Amino acid sequence: MTPGPLLLFAPGAGAASTSAWMRAWAARLADLGAVATFDYAYRLAGRKLPDRHDALVAAHRDALARARAAAPGRPVVLVGKSMGGRIGCHVAHEAPDVAALVCLGYPLRPVGGGPPRDAVLLALRTPVLFVQGTRDRLCPLDELARVRARMAAPSALHVVEGGDHDLALARRDAAARGVTQAQADAAALAAVAAFLRAHAAR
Repeated sequence: MTPGPLLLFAPGAGAASTSAWMRAWAARLADLGAVATFDYAYRLAGRKLPDRHDALVAAHRDALARARAAAPGRPVVLVGKSMGGRIGCHVAHEAPDVAALVCLGYPLRPVGGGPPRDAVLLALRTPVLFVQGTRDRLCPLDELARVRARMAAPSALHVVEGGDHDLALARRDAAARGVTQAQADAAALAAVAAFLRAHAAR
């Protein structure tokens, strides 16, 4: 059995769990625990537009129940890319036995504009790690800092310098700074590992 917690890894709105990005991060996370991925119902049905909020939460909740049944007794961590992290926060809010949350590119701002999606973060009590790029327009770091200052839940932040919403570096900027994408990804994974040691140890 793979040591470590159960990591339920949810995709973002624009791609399936089988996307190259998800597969690459699932492989990295597998060094930290038992990774289970899933897709929301709209993606399984071949639709591009995400379901309503309640349906997304219900699908995430069902995936959590299936993952727990397959790996009983492990601490549970909800990991999510963008929308998957946001919906994971809602699931953790109603499931206090979730040990921790990892949000890879939290979408604090809606794509089409509107008020920040901070209500669930302020209601949380589950420890959460934000992994955010400095070029992520959906989560300006100054806005996230103000939200974190108001949160009751323990929170941590790993900043990917030059990273966008997918944590991808701009090649020219990365080359100028002498940093590779692989190095940035490894640093982000190390931050996740340290966070899990603090909050999701068996």
